[in-house]
Parts: sequence; structure tokens; C-alpha cells
Amino acid sequence: MKKNILIDVERLKYPRSGIANVCISLIRGLDEKLCHFNYTLYGPEKNIPATQSDFKIINWKFWQKKIKINISSFSLIHVTHQLSDYFHSKKSNQKKVVTLHDLNFLHDKSSARKIEKSKKLVQKNIGNADAIVCISEFVKNDFLKNKHLFILKDEVKIDVIYNGLTFPENETFSSEKKYEFINRKFILNIGVLFPKKNQEVLLNLITGNERELVLITSSAKSEYKEKFLEKIKNLGLEKKVHILENVENNEKYFLLQNCESYCHPSLAEGFGIPPVEAMHFGKPVFLSNLTSLPEIGGDLAFYFNDFSSDSMRKTYDDGIEKFNVDKENYTVKLKERASKFSYKQMADLYEELYKILLD
Repeated sequence: MKKNILIDVERLKYPRSGIANVCISLIRGLDEKLCHFNYTLYGPEKNIPATQSDFKIINWKFWQKKIKINISSFSLIHVTHQLSDYFHSKKSNQKKVVTLHDLNFLHDKSSARKIEKSKKLVQKNIGNADAIVCISEFVKNDFLKNKHLFILKDEVKIDVIYNGLTFPENETFSSEKKYEFINRKFILNIGVLFPKKNQEVLLNLITGNERELVLITSSAKSEYKEKFLEKIKNLGLEKKVHILENVENNEKYFLLQNCESYCHPSLAEGFGIPPVEAMHFGKPVFLSNLTSLPEIGGDLAFYFNDFSSDSMRKTYDDGIEKFNVDKENYTVKLKERASKFSYKQMADLYEELYKILLD
């Protein structure tokens, strides 16, 4: 008899977020393989992709934070995010897996109150977990360094499973929209406008040359956005910076396909999905050398060693030149590297872990 597993994909209520992307990839990966278990997905039904397998769905409702749903029929519960508000308690005969994306609240200058609140929530999720899955070696090392902040089960397994992505089937994309910058050289960045994403330093790369900067953003920290817009104005770059909000996937792929490069100068990143998407399109990728990003880019990405304008420009100019000299070869290698972060591999590794815990 197949055992029942519940997967918490409640984060699909933010369908354009990175975590939603990972949840969809996990669902698709499990759906395409011969499953050893009966899966039930917990999340907003309207955002859960249709599956060929007979996955059941428990439709998420906000009041379930207070009035818990009955989970007694499940042998294992997989919470896909360490800040989940839902499956904090479990029965003694159930197993629990929690995916840990980051401990950013310890590093991003959060207030003492916010740190305490986040710590408590992470504790509620991982305190009774049988396995904690970190999304990169960086996150695992960071967690081990800070393990003393949490009370864990004695035998807890700590593994690394990289996020897996679904890449578009199409090779070429078109757009109805008339972007005035599309035939000019532009640098692309994707992510929330946020201090830790550090987008303001990218202005160094478009000052005094013909390049433009395109930012795809789903939301913004208002203080940071104001500071960023102010800086654009002071540098006289209003015509060269384009901020696009809530962009559909096909539109995003169209922009990835047409950019000169993808730049991600982030100060803290548990994984980093956009650089992998850019590599899939064979684009040169420029990253900060911090946290998990060197694991993502490997020796194919170009790294900013610091954020002074001279140093960034030199890294950029040298990198673009190196890429253009050997463009075909580079493009093939970048695509190959992106495929290492595939949804199929992620689903295989998670199902393997479920099996180990339930045998």
C-alpha cells in the first residue's frame, strides 16, 4: 500500500515569487515520475498547476492558521519553507521534512524584535523535523554555525538539495509590448527592490556609456526604492533605467533572451534562481562573490570582488570581452550548467529522502 504524503505549497499564494517557482517545479517533477507515494498538496487551489497523476488538493484558507486541518492520515509532511505558519505539530508516528531557504534575518540588520519573531517561527517548523533540507551548501554551513540557536531532534538529518527549475520549452520569445530599449545594450536584473539585493550598485555600470539597466521587480522596500530613484535622478540616468513590475513569465523570458548580460550583485542569497534562468538562455552572468552565488555560477560566472565603480566596470568590461571572444562555446557551457539545477533531479532527491525516512 502506498503511504500518504502532504506537501505544504501554501507559498503559491505569491505566484511570482521564487519559492512559488520551486513549489511548481517540485509538483511537476513528482508528477512526471513513477511515484512511490500518494501525494496531497496543501495550497491555494487556483494557483496549483494541473497534474496528470491523481494528486489530491487541500485548498488553503487563511483561517487554517488558527483552526488546523486534520493531518492524521499522512505518514510524512513536507513543509517547503522554514517560515510556514501551518504544520508546526505532528503525531508521534509521522515524519516531517522542512526545506530551509535561508537564515537571512540573522544577517540583514533586522531589528532585535524581528530576529526573535523569525527565530521562534523557524523553531516551530524545524524543532520536530526528522530532516532539514538546505537549498545550498552555503545555507547548510550557515545553519550549522547557528544551530545552537535552535532546539532540534537528536537524530535530525541535514541534507542539501538544490532548488530545481522548470525551463521554458520554447527557444525564442516575442513580445506585444514596445520596449524602447529592446534593440539597445541593456543589463538585466530580476528581484525584489531591497537593500540586500543591492541593485543601486548597478548604476555604476551604465554611467558614462551607452548601456541601459532593466529591473524586473515584484515588489519593493519603499525606503530603498525612494533612495534608488533619488540616486538615478542625481546621476541623470532617468532615461537609462527601466523598472518593470509584475512581469509575466513569457515577458521575462523575452527580456532574458534580449539582454546583453544578467547582473546579480546581491549581498545575501540562499540560492539565486534568476542567474540560473539567465544561464539557460546562454547569457553572461555577473554575480557578487557572496553567500551561495559562487555555488550557482561556478567558474562560468564573472564575479564582482567589490562594489566600487572602477572595479565593477573593469570586471564587467573584461567579462563581456571574454564572453564575446568565445561566445558559442560559452553559451553551450552556460546552458549545460543551468540544466544541473533541473526540477527532475530535485524531485528525485526529495522522493529518495521521503523513502529513507519512511522505510
